Amino acid sequence: MEFGRLITAMVTPFDEQSKINWEVAERLIDHLIDVQGSDSIVVCGTTGESPTLTTEEKLELIRFAVQKAKGRCKIIAGTGTYDTAYSIEMTQEAEKLGADGLLLVSPYYNRPTQDGLYAHFRKVAEATSLPVMLYNVPKRTGVKIEAQTIVRLAQDVPNITSSKEAHDDLDAITTIISETPESFRVYSGDDILTLPMMAVGAYGVVSVASHLIGQEIRRMMDHYLEGRTAEAARMHRELQPKFNGLFRLTNPVMVKMALRQAGFDVGSVRLPLVDGTEEDEAFIRDLYFA
Repeated sequence: MEFGRLITAMVTPFDEQSKINWEVAERLIDHLIDVQGSDSIVVCGTTGESPTLTTEEKLELIRFAVQKAKGRCKIIAGTGTYDTAYSIEMTQEAEKLGADGLLLVSPYYNRPTQDGLYAHFRKVAEATSLPVMLYNVPKRTGVKIEAQTIVRLAQDVPNITSSKEAHDDLDAITTIISETPESFRVYSGDDILTLPMMAVGAYGVVSVASHLIGQEIRRMMDHYLEGRTAEAARMHRELQPKFNGLFRLTNPVMVKMALRQAGFDVGSVRLPLVDGTEEDEAFIRDLYFA
């Protein structure tokens, strides 16, 4: 199954009581599909504040997103945790709820070895028939999935079909693309690295900025894919401040701020994250809405 080139890692809207705001969630899903052009949406990922969502909230979000997307885009459920057994349980529930694919983050905090990572991902992937995207984000998890571990998993486990690489090691990216099956897709996990990674063969991006500038990101990728590399590079330079601005504070603080300014009442972030200052509000307003 193809997830497409533009995947949005969706925020989780909250109301004033820090409960999920389902009305805004529905409106946001429509916006990401119909306005921003997302091919797939990730729910319960890092941008969706998965560490602070309960099991019940995660399952309801997956069910809700599948129902509201109505087949217009793929829904990828973030079901990976630092506990293999719990990850399997969440994965199987997501499959029952109709998710199209799974995002499995590398186990965080307990910092397994590469053999442990291989065993974890293989065990979870073999518990489902859904396609699996590995999520390699060492700056958050404290452990990197090495290139050869991803290559082994891609070669040994048929439904591990892609990886989200949220780091700037282009040497590792090149190795993964060179040594995995031709059908294996590598995605940039950072907006600012989309074009550099595509230059060595990455397929697309799992984006935060696509909440706001999805069509521009799509055009940049299309320019590159259609041979207009200078125009793609020009757009990359033009979009650089907007990409980087969303990470002025820990994600998703800034993108939620920007969405509120754009008219989506996505609410605040849950503790231990906190909202930005008035200075941050002015910064994002000038960057995206001036």
